[in-house]
Amino acid sequence: QVQLVESGGGLVQAGGSLRLSCAASGSTGMINAIGWYRQAPGKQRELVAVTGRAVGTTYADSVRGRFTISRDNVKTVNLQMNSLKPEDTAVYYCNARSVGTDYWGQGTQVTVSS
Repeated sequence: QVQLVESGGGLVQAGGSLRLSCAASGSTGMINAIGWYRQAPGKQRELVAVTGRAVGTTYADSVRGRFTISRDNVKTVNLQMNSLKPEDTAVYYCNARSVGTDYWGQGTQVTVSS
């Protein structure tokens, strides 16, 4: 089992920056990919960025060049979000894949005002 706790969401004006963090606990040694997804109202959950030995580092086209995913260590992953746009408004979820199972955090709200 893996537990994930996100932090760092909030309200920011367009063009601003936010940094999200996700702390993993439990059986973290088996995590082979960890990253961020987001879900806007009325839309499906979508990949934002993911990193891991099996997948490398991947970004959604909509955030490439503005967002950066990084890992402090095996248990912490961050998402630095720059040049934020109103369309980035969503609940952001941390995701970890371990032994073929997906684990999710509770989500953190990011709201970008125009």
